[in-house]
Amino acid sequence: MTLIATRALSLTIGLPLFSDLNFSLQAGNRLGLVAANGRGKSSLLAVLAGDLTPTSGDVTRARGLKCAAVAQDVPSALLPLSLRAAVLAALPDEVADYEGWRVDVVLDDLAIPDSIRETALAALSGGWQRTALLARAAVTEPDLYLLDEPTNHLDLSRIGQLQRWMMGLARDVGVIVTSHDRAFLDAVTTETLFLRDSASRTYPLPYSQARAELDKSDLADSRRFENDMARAEQLRKQAAKLKNIGINSGSDLLVTKTKQLTERADKIETAARPAHLERSAGAIKLANSGTHAKALLALNGGQITAPDGRALFNTGQKWIEKGDRVVLLGSNGAGKTQMIRAVLAAIETAHLGGDSPIKAVPSLALGYSDQHLSQLPDTATPFDLVTKWTEADSTARSLLASAGMRADWQGRRISALSGGQKARLAMLLLRLARPNFYVLDEPTNHLDIEGQEALQSELCDVGATCLLVSHDRHFIRTVGTRFWQITGKTLTEVEGPEPFFAQQLAQ
Repeated sequence: MTLIATRALSLTIGLPLFSDLNFSLQAGNRLGLVAANGRGKSSLLAVLAGDLTPTSGDVTRARGLKCAAVAQDVPSALLPLSLRAAVLAALPDEVADYEGWRVDVVLDDLAIPDSIRETALAALSGGWQRTALLARAAVTEPDLYLLDEPTNHLDLSRIGQLQRWMMGLARDVGVIVTSHDRAFLDAVTTETLFLRDSASRTYPLPYSQARAELDKSDLADSRRFENDMARAEQLRKQAAKLKNIGINSGSDLLVTKTKQLTERADKIETAARPAHLERSAGAIKLANSGTHAKALLALNGGQITAPDGRALFNTGQKWIEKGDRVVLLGSNGAGKTQMIRAVLAAIETAHLGGDSPIKAVPSLALGYSDQHLSQLPDTATPFDLVTKWTEADSTARSLLASAGMRADWQGRRISALSGGQKARLAMLLLRLARPNFYVLDEPTNHLDIEGQEALQSELCDVGATCLLVSHDRHFIRTVGTRFWQITGKTLTEVEGPEPFFAQQLAQ
């Protein structure tokens, strides 16, 4: 049974977001919707939900289809409500009066603790707010879920809970989900739609397998286009040669043949379709300045403490050498943030000539980005921040443009930028600082898959030395060369992240 289908669907908002889009979702299927930031994923979900009118084309829904859309942000009207009240409000009044028990069933299914159910949404973390929105959708018992970035703000244990919840949905319930979490898409989807401004592609495969097929198709399209254009060029050369001969000899037959060859070349060029070229959201480039020190950071058995002075864990004897990309693993509350703060303090102390249980060499040049991008002042502009590192205004504007920042955005306040724009700006500023040691706290939080892949490549290609924290399993697997795990009261080096991933996802 087809739950929803599109025919020749197109949407233009300023720029064409997608066109001639044709796909269908069968009951029980889970479709991953993949595209770069700003390329129309949320808009397509809004069209499918009936909240946005397409520019052209049709959406066909199964008779009586009940659809539930889960947006990225909590509506302001819900923020004063308790979590439970916000979920109850999703039910019609006449149903809520005598079927309020359904709310508690859903909250149990999503493993939402009793201790926060009566807490106002405004006081909860972004992850619990996102879970509350999912609960509001689930309590209506829809036939189709439209989930927009459901893993945002979730740690691994909550992502594991979300995966199990999705796997436990009724067999005939459909899901269309957008996400930049590649491991999550691999775990929960059965098919993948790569949304493009034209020639979008759908594969009956989860993300990684579908991406491999997409790359093959794009490569074949590129070769086909090159061959077609080479063939057309060869025909034009033949036509030009025959034209000269025909003119000199006065042969009408050769003139006719020349016209035929030219027409064939025109047809080939008209029919030839260039391979898809993604509109870049901006390049991510990193620098790696040199240092003669072998070990940039040494841990000498110091205690990492909580803000209230409680001992969290002992670091033991460890070091980070040039080229090491150390991933810090640990559950929420284990002390990852305090470890990062201690490392940053040690680096500052080393530059000031002080002493610390964590030793940083004086030649260490820090590049730091935190998960909230708080190093970007809200009242500053991208142009202000970049000109601190450049001598000419034109250079600053060129650098910002290469990072995906249009001229009309370069003078706007940071607070007006999207999360993706801020993340790319943060990476540009890191590059300009020319560090030899990166401390990266959730660097993929605001990056789309294109940006994640670019950051991965840069860290690996420039041989960057870094200490990083991330919940992105694919990113950790690709980038990490060493892994430190907070276990109990000890920081232990482990061979790889997979046992930690499995333990967190199973919680």
